[in-house]
Amino acid sequence: MTKEENEKRLEYLKGIVRRLPDKPGSYQFYDEEHTIIYVGKAKSLKNRVSSYFHTEVDRFKTKVLVSKIFDISYTVVNTEEDALLLENSLIKKYNPRYNVLLKDGKTYPSICITKEFFPRIFKTRTINKNWATYYGPYAKVSAMYEVLGLIKELYQPRTCRQPITKEGVESGRYRVCLDYHIKKCKGPCVGKQTYEDYQKNIAQAREILKGNTREVLRDLKEEMLRLSEELKFEEAEEVKRKYLALDGFVSKSQVVSQTIDKVDVFSITSDEKMAFINYIHVSNGSINQSFTIEYKKKLNETDEELLQLGIVEIRERFKSDSKEIIVQKEIDVELEGVKFTVPKMGDKKTLLDLSIMNCKEYKFDRLKQAEKLNPEQKQTRLMKELQDKLHLPSLPYQIECFDNSNISGTDAVAACIVFKKMKPSKSDYKRYNIKTVVGPDDYASMKEVVHRRYKRLVEEEQHLPDLIIADGGKGQMEVIREVIQDELKLDIPIAGLAKDDRHRTNELLYGFPPMKIALKVESELFHVLTQIQDEVHRFAITFHRDKRSKRALHSELDDIKGIGPKTRDELLNALKSVKKIREAQLSTLSDVIGPAKAQIIYWHFHPENKNTKL
Repeated sequence: MTKEENEKRLEYLKGIVRRLPDKPGSYQFYDEEHTIIYVGKAKSLKNRVSSYFHTEVDRFKTKVLVSKIFDISYTVVNTEEDALLLENSLIKKYNPRYNVLLKDGKTYPSICITKEFFPRIFKTRTINKNWATYYGPYAKVSAMYEVLGLIKELYQPRTCRQPITKEGVESGRYRVCLDYHIKKCKGPCVGKQTYEDYQKNIAQAREILKGNTREVLRDLKEEMLRLSEELKFEEAEEVKRKYLALDGFVSKSQVVSQTIDKVDVFSITSDEKMAFINYIHVSNGSINQSFTIEYKKKLNETDEELLQLGIVEIRERFKSDSKEIIVQKEIDVELEGVKFTVPKMGDKKTLLDLSIMNCKEYKFDRLKQAEKLNPEQKQTRLMKELQDKLHLPSLPYQIECFDNSNISGTDAVAACIVFKKMKPSKSDYKRYNIKTVVGPDDYASMKEVVHRRYKRLVEEEQHLPDLIIADGGKGQMEVIREVIQDELKLDIPIAGLAKDDRHRTNELLYGFPPMKIALKVESELFHVLTQIQDEVHRFAITFHRDKRSKRALHSELDDIKGIGPKTRDELLNALKSVKKIREAQLSTLSDVIGPAKAQIIYWHFHPENKNTKL
């Protein structure tokens, strides 16, 4: 598109914006092919849409959206609530490219009560309101089966699919099925159960499905007492069975408060790419619905914008008509007849905290699931977390860590390990023999090794690490800083891992002077840092032990020029010790390793007899 064409496009769009009404409604943006690419809602169409075309718009994604707009349409509605409903409807219908993507596309089951002469009760995913009443949907299928099981236990509704009519029952057209014989049905089709009794059971089942268990319990208790007074003890016992079963079911549900009724609770948690909204519905003091949806962000939408959309979507999905909605903070939206509450304490605050906990748990579970499918996602997240904690200029893709090892200054060595993308890169590990330090001086040894390491990397123009970690506290960090900043003039961030009195890593240090960085010891990032520390310690100790072992196995034969390991082993196997080799005659040595090498060995131990030959 040329500059003139773009200016003409913008002038056309601004002309539409100038004509927009100052009323609530929904607006739609179209691309060059007249496909809807974005749907929004506004209290004032004129103010909201014109904001996209302000020159000071600084969000990159918004600028990209504006560059794709070729036409605008809008729909005026009476209230902001209607605008929200219309926006939600259009997003689901057209799935515009730049709108948030609702990730939950599943169909959840509901419990259905048919409108037949003798209604049936069963689960379904198909909704047809002409021939049934529906309760749900149930996001947690196990909860739905629990309620269905209770209703079947209490009321034994028929399960057969044959159409039963009043005339058919009166004329004796039907026969009882197996359910009647195994006492899972009371036989209404043959008049064994009256129509009135069956309908009374269905009415109570409806109340249970609505969450009105307290009313049902009260009615059952009154009926039980009435039957007892009338001396109908068998019938009273049957009602008592129902009462105890329902009371047991209610006691297992999460009771919040006997004073809270018909309340919706919403909470949101989000990151740069995703948002998660949790919904809890409370009826008659008990939680009877909990559900979480996720949105994929497209235009850096705010939590408030997403929460408004989520409230409309979820209340429509679960057919909620609650008059009170509990939220984390005030949101700028009005729903007719609905009060928004931001609780600070009490039972409602407990409900909100429960919703927030569920929301965060769902986000964590989804994150774990995604990281199993894509392990690099976890590594990137940990690098970003460490970058944020230390305020690093870039992601710590390459981390290097140093450690020393010696015993009273003998066999002094050091090790450098390298982690790339939060995983060990063993091909880049380095071992160092300490050359310039005499005695057990860890600081001097560290200074030597760090200088050798990074001076060589600079000379060979190799990649420098994004972060250096000292296996120690402030002292080791200062030594590394002196080398990196003062001597080599390099700008590499330096951190330290300090240990407590029990030699356990307990804090992360950063900066000069070093400051303790808040980090939970049970967090994944802390575990990775501990892994780095354990790995460098293991690598340094292993190198030190190898060096010690080689020195312990070293013999005088190793210092004789012209005598290799194979000859040494032959002599030791035959004569058992260096002492016996030293005392052996030249002829004895010759029998073991041959005259030429025997001569070298003999002259080494007896330099005064260099004229002696075989």
